[in-house]
Amino acid sequence: MTKIIPTTNWLEDVSVFAVNRLTAHSDHLYYETKEEAIAQAPMKLRSSLNGDWKFHYAVNPSLRPSEFYKQDFDCSGWDYISVPGHIQLQGYGKPQYVNTMYPWDGHHDIRPPEIPTDHNPVGSYVKYFTVPENLKASPLYISFQGVESAFFVWLNGSFIGYSEDSFTPAEFELTPYLTDGENKLAVEVYQRSTGSWLEDQDFWRFSGVFRDVYLYSVPAIHVADIHVRPELNGTYTLGSLTADVKLEGKAVSKVVAELTDKNGKTIASAAGTEQNSSWTIQMEVENPELWSAENPHLYTLYVSVYDESGKLVEVVPQRLGFRHFELKDKVMRLNGERIVFKGVNRHEFNPRHGRAITKEDMLWDIKTLKEHNINAVRTSHYPNQSLWYELCDEYGVYVIDEMNLETHGSWQKMGAIEPSWNIPGNKPEWEDIVMDRAISMVERDKNHPSILIWSCGNESYAGEVILHVANYFRSKDSSRLVHYEGVFHNRQYDATSDMESRMYAKPEHIEKYLTENPEKPYISCEYMHAMGNSLGGMYKYTELEQKYPMYQGGFIWDYIDQSLYKKDRFGKEYLAYGGDFDDRPTDYGFCTNGIVYANRKLSPKMQEVKFLYQDFKLVPDQNGVLIKNESLFTNTENYHLLYKLFLNGNEISTKKLSASVQPQSASYVAVSFPANLTEAPGEYCIQASFVLQEKTLWADAGYEIAFGQYIFEIGEKQLPQPIGEIKTVHGDVNIGVHGKDFTVMFSKQSGSLVSLSYAGKEMISMPPAPLFWRATTDNDRGYSQSYHSGLWYAASLARQCTDIQVEESSSQTSVAFTYAFSVHEDIEVKVVYTVLANGSIHVKSVYKGADKLPQLPIFALSFKLPAEYSQTHWYAFGPEENYSDRAMGAKLSRFDQKVSDNLSGYVMPQESGNRTGVRYVSVTNEQGHGINISYVNKPLECNFSPYTAFELENAQHVYELPNIHYTVATIAGRQMGVGGDDSWGAPVHKEHLLNASEDIEFEFVIERR
Repeated sequence: MTKIIPTTNWLEDVSVFAVNRLTAHSDHLYYETKEEAIAQAPMKLRSSLNGDWKFHYAVNPSLRPSEFYKQDFDCSGWDYISVPGHIQLQGYGKPQYVNTMYPWDGHHDIRPPEIPTDHNPVGSYVKYFTVPENLKASPLYISFQGVESAFFVWLNGSFIGYSEDSFTPAEFELTPYLTDGENKLAVEVYQRSTGSWLEDQDFWRFSGVFRDVYLYSVPAIHVADIHVRPELNGTYTLGSLTADVKLEGKAVSKVVAELTDKNGKTIASAAGTEQNSSWTIQMEVENPELWSAENPHLYTLYVSVYDESGKLVEVVPQRLGFRHFELKDKVMRLNGERIVFKGVNRHEFNPRHGRAITKEDMLWDIKTLKEHNINAVRTSHYPNQSLWYELCDEYGVYVIDEMNLETHGSWQKMGAIEPSWNIPGNKPEWEDIVMDRAISMVERDKNHPSILIWSCGNESYAGEVILHVANYFRSKDSSRLVHYEGVFHNRQYDATSDMESRMYAKPEHIEKYLTENPEKPYISCEYMHAMGNSLGGMYKYTELEQKYPMYQGGFIWDYIDQSLYKKDRFGKEYLAYGGDFDDRPTDYGFCTNGIVYANRKLSPKMQEVKFLYQDFKLVPDQNGVLIKNESLFTNTENYHLLYKLFLNGNEISTKKLSASVQPQSASYVAVSFPANLTEAPGEYCIQASFVLQEKTLWADAGYEIAFGQYIFEIGEKQLPQPIGEIKTVHGDVNIGVHGKDFTVMFSKQSGSLVSLSYAGKEMISMPPAPLFWRATTDNDRGYSQSYHSGLWYAASLARQCTDIQVEESSSQTSVAFTYAFSVHEDIEVKVVYTVLANGSIHVKSVYKGADKLPQLPIFALSFKLPAEYSQTHWYAFGPEENYSDRAMGAKLSRFDQKVSDNLSGYVMPQESGNRTGVRYVSVTNEQGHGINISYVNKPLECNFSPYTAFELENAQHVYELPNIHYTVATIAGRQMGVGGDDSWGAPVHKEHLLNASEDIEFEFVIERR
């Protein structure tokens, strides 16, 4: 064997990316007995090396302990680091978040494959181990499941190997270099390498050994690789299974296989036939249960290998699913049915551990996807841990498996397409390193039925190299399609992708494509940029699902916020974003795009996702419910149909029914209530929902999976009538209106309502004032809302009362204030307060439309109450926050919330907590005393927050917000939507904007509680 001398020159040599690394193979398990295989017991021939390792950190290669791998090098004084884990999250160096640019941009003037020399952090790891007894009799290997971005390995002073590609396994044989007793394993990890040019994903830049490391051995005969290929005939009634088994080791007498169903019953068996040192197993299955996300039926193939004496040596349990995925008549079909991807893009992420996520993280994620009707995931933008694909197989989630390739900064600069030095492009010298990543992904993941599509990577422009990757996918695996979005920017390589895939195309652009006789089906591999308070207008995309057969869904960007825990100067934890670690360059808060917060708490945006992604569309009315079953394979008889009747938000009747509606069909189910139930005047709401009949892997029985609602009124809304008498006092400065146990004061000097006292309790801490500004959302910032509409910020602060009018009688007094605004002479608002004898106040606010003014963010009245009034009870659309363009998933209901909890957990403070369709809301102290606010002729939009719009506007982090001193009430006639087509310039759709040239008015009533 030729001795290989490792060198750091490999780090920027595009031709060196794997030295002594074992050939990529399937991620199957293997056991010594059938009983162990059935039990899926921990593998006896595997031993974890996770845990504490000795560690040294150097900022660049020249400062590293270059001979630390030698047996006599003393590292006893080194610190410890946890494996798996990122170096930068364990006290060394700092994490850095960048999106499209390379992390060294502005620091180094380099081009691929050069790498920085002065800042290339090096982690030197040492692990001492003794080979377990059960691994001593066979060859010993080591598996690194994920190391970022390049690493060298030594054992007992001898060089073992080198690898790049952070997100697929790298395995090496250790056998020739083992010693009896203690062994010294040394691993040298570099953050920057040639591979770093290929890993320019929109994520935090870390390094280190961040996935599992383990030793493993194999039996004397070993299934080194298995490729199962379940196929179906044209009617999907006959399954044929072919399994190619590659063996290593001693001679074999036979290979046999049994196929069992989910109950463990053997339904087919076959003996393997040998062909050129590989074995092939073939069998047929009559009427197999088909795999889909709706019914993820898995079979298990047990492959048993016998030595020449007939002794069982190894058993491989390989789960598989019978399903057929194809492109037919320009439409992607699963088991013959047109599929719609209701998907998300998902980074592997944890706010404490970065991409070193756990099984518990993954289980939470997969259950959350299923609970919210999300049927598909794109592994943005790298292969995930193997366990994730196993869970997708088992729970039922469609997967676009994306190879570890993104070179965004090489062709797009500040949004402009400039591919002068794009890689890999047409550069043949980059083909091998790129193809290696494709091969590693496919070979590991090829047996997972959940994977329907291979993706050639993300945002790397286009060229011959990526086209060759696509053709490799097709030649290796005809059971899946190939995806690549980048050809949208260079149609010369259109053949790379089997589907038209675009990012952040607006609904009208998608429709244009679909109406021009396209050749390929359409998906949005990224859409609805869910940054901060976003996801407005998502319904415009989901409406296309039934309108155009070639529209086949999309993948929201993205699933989870990439924010990291950090402590403020007082030691309190908060979720931080780019730049908070003094990382420069950085893209700041652009890492917070999730429909789930980084701490794995649901964002309010998930309410809308769940509704718009539901397969069952329920359209109730007073006589029943129309059920549109848009699922592919599921009859609704597996669910209970609940039909609930509410009066003014209070449930008065519930019926539990069963309904059998076939997939891809619709049916009306009649339901009747006694006539007297809807005789009383008031607002009625019928809510129809489907709930699980039985417990599943991901939710308990009774869990609601879909709903629809119908609202109607009987009679007319009754306004409070003045009863009794009031006294109005005209002072020199104030106007006082007094009644039984209440006083209302108006200031002629300031031109405002300054006091509302019920039974001696003052409710007004800061007078109501017209409000035109909301704290800018991330999407507002991306659209430059402050630039376009900043006038309204000033208008909210710069007003003058120009007129006061008083009208009074024995039972009511009206005080009207007219306001002018210094920012523009044409802006005028009039607020009329009518105090009734019962102590209620009828408030009417009128905005006079003016030409040539920018769009209004909001038109509202805002005031402060004492902080003790911290409890709210709503009768409105909810329970989660909602806006005019993100309210379809909200139910008309009654719900309670603390004011402090009404501030959503967006990492950068911004507008949040709004509710539309507000009929009634009370704000009280813990004793239940306070005020009620109700609509007059049109439901309101309301918000109760611990902070004003301006306090939120001026805080970049939650810790910058002041201590809570007030409850801030914002009562709005209207507020613009939040948008979400993208976060870098897309406006809110026009029907959800406020036109400053139009008159706007709203009314509400304040009453004592």
